[in-house]
Amino acid sequence: MARRHAGEAKIWAVIKANAYGHGLRRAAKAFAAADGLAIIEFDAAARLRDAGETRPILLLEGFFGPQDIALLAEYALTPVIHNFTQIEILAKISPAAPIDVYLKVNSGMNRLGFTVDSLEAAWQALRSNPCVRSVALMTHFADADGPSGVQGQLDWFGEMIRPLEGNPAVPRSFANSAALLRYPEARGDWVRPGIMLYGCSPFAEQRAADLGLRPAMTLGSEIIAVQQVLPGERVGYGFAYKVEREMTLGIVACGYADGYPRHAPSGTPVLVNGFDSCIVGRVSMDMLCVDLTGIPGAGVGMPVTLWGEGLSADLVAAAAGTVSYELLCALAPRVPVLEVA
Repeated sequence: MARRHAGEAKIWAVIKANAYGHGLRRAAKAFAAADGLAIIEFDAAARLRDAGETRPILLLEGFFGPQDIALLAEYALTPVIHNFTQIEILAKISPAAPIDVYLKVNSGMNRLGFTVDSLEAAWQALRSNPCVRSVALMTHFADADGPSGVQGQLDWFGEMIRPLEGNPAVPRSFANSAALLRYPEARGDWVRPGIMLYGCSPFAEQRAADLGLRPAMTLGSEIIAVQQVLPGERVGYGFAYKVEREMTLGIVACGYADGYPRHAPSGTPVLVNGFDSCIVGRVSMDMLCVDLTGIPGAGVGMPVTLWGEGLSADLVAAAAGTVSYELLCALAPRVPVLEVA
């Protein structure tokens, strides 16, 4: 999917945060068609190289101090340069071998990157540094998934780099998942998809399935106990849920210690043996309750899908007032992982 939308652009597969909770090496293997990998953590880059990864690795936040410089050459990493402190460190401490860098342009998001007043000086400093082999340009879109779109930032980026246009062949990296899916003009030379690679939608108003995306992760468990409750009874901590009708409750072995959002309210969707259901009452550390009323044969041992195949994490996240990114990244280490070919 990402390759089709990228056209002639190359792909940085974003695998930061343990590949959005999916496992670093597992994701690197799954994204074999990507041209490079984009992460934040030095230790993750080292693990990839030690495991035999040879593709380019982009450090999305660059390096953080003089102690990191030796690692850039040792592990053949491409850091993003977004402030003058990094440039000053590179001027004082040379890597053991020349490195490639990305220069980040602040085109309006006001998070990381050089502004119109500082960009040309940063560019010249990097270009004149003999330890820097090449300099590419990048920016990040703040509202590619929203009403503002990307054109304003693209226009501003173009204005900002005008003084640098003696170098028309400089590679440029723009598109995140939302821009890649919605704005072909924002591809640049390298795209940086993230959430779409894991089967979730970057758009609040558009489902993953409608975009042709399938979930890479399914969080599943099973019913470990059943309770029959009557109207007027209460369920869970704080007696937060009041039973309005006779109900069969299933207790599921999953809670916020596993990464399920504690703030998910009653009514958040789940699948019980493939049937639509919802959670009831507050999510506990190790358990949550679901409504089994009307589900045929419901009982102990019945499988429950919290999100994934058949139930998009986007829907669960929306019900919980968050985004699928948070759900995937919050998956706890204690949750066993079963790989499916």
